[in-house]
Amino acid sequence: MSTTGSFAAFVPFVRETTPLRQAIAAACRRAEVDCIPALLEAASLPEAMAEAVRETAGHLITALRANRKRGGIEGVVQEYSLASGEGVALMCLAEALLRIPDGATRDALIRDKIAGGDWGAHLGNGRPLSVNAAAWGLAVTGKLADSAGDAGGGAALTRLLARASQPVIRKGVELAMRMMGQRFVTGETIGQALRRSRAMEARGFCYSYDMLGEAATSAADAQRYCADYERAIHAIGKAAAGSGIYAGPGISIKLSALHPRYARAQAARVMDELLPRLRHLARLARGYDIGFNIDAEEADRLELSLDLLEVLALDPELSAWNGLGFAVQAYGKRCPHVIDWLADLAARANRRIMVRLVKGAYWDSEIRHAQAEGLTDFPVFTRKVHTDVSYIACASKLLARRDLLFPQFATHNAQTLATVYHMAGPDFATGDYEFQCLHGMGEPLYEEVVGAGKLNRPCRIYAPVGMHQTLLAYLVRRLLENGANSSFVHRIWDAGVSIDELALDPVEQSRAIVPLGSAHPEVALPRDILGARINSPGVDLADETALGALAGKLRASLRQTWRASAMIDNLGIERSWRKVTNPADRRDVVGEVAHALDRDAAYAARKAASAWPAWAAEPVESRAASLERAADLLEARMEALLGLIVRESGKSVPNAVSEVREAVDFLRYYAAEARRTLADGAAPLGAVVCISPWNFPLAIFTGQIAAALVTGNAVLAKPAEETPLIAAESVRILHEAGVPPEVLQFLPGDGTIGAALVAAPETAGVLFTGSTEVAKLIQRELAGHISPHGAPIPLIAET
Repeated sequence: MSTTGSFAAFVPFVRETTPLRQAIAAACRRAEVDCIPALLEAASLPEAMAEAVRETAGHLITALRANRKRGGIEGVVQEYSLASGEGVALMCLAEALLRIPDGATRDALIRDKIAGGDWGAHLGNGRPLSVNAAAWGLAVTGKLADSAGDAGGGAALTRLLARASQPVIRKGVELAMRMMGQRFVTGETIGQALRRSRAMEARGFCYSYDMLGEAATSAADAQRYCADYERAIHAIGKAAAGSGIYAGPGISIKLSALHPRYARAQAARVMDELLPRLRHLARLARGYDIGFNIDAEEADRLELSLDLLEVLALDPELSAWNGLGFAVQAYGKRCPHVIDWLADLAARANRRIMVRLVKGAYWDSEIRHAQAEGLTDFPVFTRKVHTDVSYIACASKLLARRDLLFPQFATHNAQTLATVYHMAGPDFATGDYEFQCLHGMGEPLYEEVVGAGKLNRPCRIYAPVGMHQTLLAYLVRRLLENGANSSFVHRIWDAGVSIDELALDPVEQSRAIVPLGSAHPEVALPRDILGARINSPGVDLADETALGALAGKLRASLRQTWRASAMIDNLGIERSWRKVTNPADRRDVVGEVAHALDRDAAYAARKAASAWPAWAAEPVESRAASLERAADLLEARMEALLGLIVRESGKSVPNAVSEVREAVDFLRYYAAEARRTLADGAAPLGAVVCISPWNFPLAIFTGQIAAALVTGNAVLAKPAEETPLIAAESVRILHEAGVPPEVLQFLPGDGTIGAALVAAPETAGVLFTGSTEVAKLIQRELAGHISPHGAPIPLIAET
């Protein structure tokens, strides 16, 4: 077997790292209980300051409630809480609607999610305009979608409209979104947004504009968003009229909008293609001396964002400009370490960097992602109060480095606001720090902060700009971020929640949790999401430490000799070996295979028929334990198997990780099911043939075998002709785990071997995954066979 260095291209690039970057990577893997003690110490206030915070927070809450002036999104958060059927329906609709390309499917989704809601109940009764706008549009849509049970002339008209034009339903939702957009979006264009902002600017507020649009999914999307940002920078810069980054307006940039493949796996491409666009936009902003803030995104994009920021900060053409900014999320365990790195970068670049501290916008997706990918822990805190503690600890860190960092505290929580205000001290000058809030949400609170006679601290409004069609995803994120019953935005208007409760110190609340720093008991760690059965572990392919370890194992797998041949008694038969090559590059010889012969198939079938009774007599617990030992061995050898899977089957590394994890899950699942269902015994079939496909060379191959073995059958395993090496490793692991060789026999080869096994008189059942055409051939062959008991030979086919 021969390989060259060029065939190691699948080995991931690992960036050079520094101690500060290593600390960032390590924090993501730390348990919550290990993070919290240090944060509590950093967030603890002297008693006199804590008392001042309680007094200020109480004053802000009292004033806010007395004014009864809710922002647009706050009203919708209260009205359509995630505890209500309508709130859940709105989330389901909004989250999915933009991803559905055809009108008919979108109509069907809208009918399903909107029709059952009691939207009319949310109308009138002194509700804010934003709530009435949303409710009116959704109520109209719901009536159009659910008209069958209505009576009278109005119902007849509704049915007529529905029959005449089903897309009217979609138009109703679009109307509702447009009406909400007028409240939640500063303007449909940047020019309109700048004009509408003048009133609040006259009252002392300033702005950072965000051009609405989610992650680009195509090159055309990215180009369009880039052009939007460029036009916005020119418009904002002209409107700023030299007022500077602290007193004037700025812009917020979403990096995933500038490239359709903004992911760690595409780091090289991102640096080649996205960086020039980003550098161009930053230089435009520098020319106008306006703030240029890079927004926060999901955790697996953080390190890539830091790479891009570092290049910008060290760019000579951006020197002597303090408008470069970065958003960090306090719910992330890495947040304190990111701030340390930002301060170090600012010192190296001889500049001041703006840092927007937010609590975090992707909590639900971060939890789901970590669980689905089988990560060791979550990158975020699972308790809301721990995020609040982290925010105060990180605020303290920012305030201590105001020489290098310009703190921007984005919060709608009066207690957090009051804490930052008193931690910062009484002395203040423009450019010292600022608060930030969302347009349509935070203005009522900050009207008690901005201006003489109040706290007299500046607040910058984060202002979305765009058409109503782009509102949905933004609105979903805001509602998920602030719509939980535990959030301040939700609780402020609940008369049952006292001012003292709202002003509680999160440090005190956290210290009352037993054990101290423990995670939320209802948020299961990724390993535990399946209950009694262990979830298979994955590999965090955005973690530099994990990538470094994986890269070494993948290179080692290149040097390993991979061979596959019939695993039956040695019959002394001379075998012909052939090369197995990489389908992505036929020059890459992965290993060698010797196909089984027809006589091998006949011999193996007889051997299996004589071996299965003893295996069936083994206790269920013993057979199940063998499968679980095999699962443990697969986990332990994952990295080496990944290299083989990538090269032999042409899968990407993420797909290869999923392949191994699915095989592990199959083994543990069938072991658990056997214990649960076979306690009273079962009648095995006997010798079972398992034929698997090339596109799931380990997962389906292992799954078929596991199901047959644990129920007491002997197995004749025939892998896809294209992927014998991976299958051979699976069989070796099962043998090592305690499955006798005569009970599990391996016969690689082309379709003739499969046909010979199916036709063998000893074959008592067939498990097949592949084409419908081949499944029908197997069906016809088995139709001519019967078992010793006169029953048909079972075929389980997935085609």
